Amino acid sequence: MPMSSYLFTSESVTEGHPDKVCDAVSDSILDHILENDPTARVACEAITKTGVVFIAGEITTSCYVHFPDLVRETVKNIGYTDAKMGFDYETCAVISAIEQQSPDIAQGVEGHGAYETGDQGAGDQGMMFGYASDETPELMPLPIMTAHHLAKRLAEVRKSGLLPFLRPDGKTQVSVNYVDDRPVDIATIVVSSQHDPDVTHKQLEEAIIEEVVRKVIPADRLARDVRFLINPTGRFVIGGPMGDSGLTGRKIIVDTYGGMARHGGGAFSGKDPSKVDRSACYYARYIAKNLVAAGLASRCEVQVAYAIGVAHPVSLMVQTFGTGRLPDEKISQIVGQVFDCRPAAIIKQLDLLKPRYMATSAYGHFGRNEPSFTWEKTDRVEAIKAAAGL
Repeated sequence: MPMSSYLFTSESVTEGHPDKVCDAVSDSILDHILENDPTARVACEAITKTGVVFIAGEITTSCYVHFPDLVRETVKNIGYTDAKMGFDYETCAVISAIEQQSPDIAQGVEGHGAYETGDQGAGDQGMMFGYASDETPELMPLPIMTAHHLAKRLAEVRKSGLLPFLRPDGKTQVSVNYVDDRPVDIATIVVSSQHDPDVTHKQLEEAIIEEVVRKVIPADRLARDVRFLINPTGRFVIGGPMGDSGLTGRKIIVDTYGGMARHGGGAFSGKDPSKVDRSACYYARYIAKNLVAAGLASRCEVQVAYAIGVAHPVSLMVQTFGTGRLPDEKISQIVGQVFDCRPAAIIKQLDLLKPRYMATSAYGHFGRNEPSFTWEKTDRVEAIKAAAGL
């Protein structure tokens, strides 16, 4: 049977990318509020441009929040500390337009909706996807994981002073050769990093290949004719919010699976876990990862969908793309036996009311090993095997 081969590409961005600055601002506000008021309702978005951060949204909480201090501390920690960059924590203006959550929404979330009562309802309608694949130890697609590792390494060598001429903004992109849906090697790596004006392109190229690319990617994972494209425009001095406006929730493919799986369209950052855009996506990943870890499939995608104010999902689907050891319908039944997809149950199982979200705002929400990423646990494997009769 002839083999099928193709290239698949995913990208990541650094924490200094304007959209990621906004994600970090939104999640830093969320973490501060949850630390002081775990039952708060938070939906906070940010937009940034040269010299300004604008925050807007709906927040219902009993705690006091000094937004300018939180925003400036976040911007400082990312690395925007010099006014020469066109954006820095000391001089940026912070403008806020925050209101309370609509009581019409609140009554459904609090279990007083028209169709179900007594159980916490979903904070909105929508469909959410989770995905897992056995092509990496993290049970994630190789292209997005490699892109994240490169982006994180860019930040590390900048912050440590190893490459002091780098600035916070940056992007990475990785193209992987697949044969019969399995990754073989990496064909092309693109890295674009903001930098000081006095560094030459040759210096930058050599430094990034040596201290970023080769420190992250084993040589045997690279194709023999691999291409390194470093700052392909030749110059990247103007960057961050001075180069592009930023907006919370504009990197949803970077945040998830790099395009390898479907996406329901909802963003994560700045949303408390009553918003199923966030919590149900985390739970769908939890389900998919445990199914793959249990050996029921090599690849698995889970879709779950909700109606606002209703606790039980309106649909649940599992697809294994022909890699399942059991029919997809049977695996869906097993999921229904082992997992509880009601919002309150998700929050309790994954302990989502604790502040942890700032760490998710860059380098992906999935495939992470930190203990606070509770949706990455594979603690349901034995229950899945038992339900499957394995």
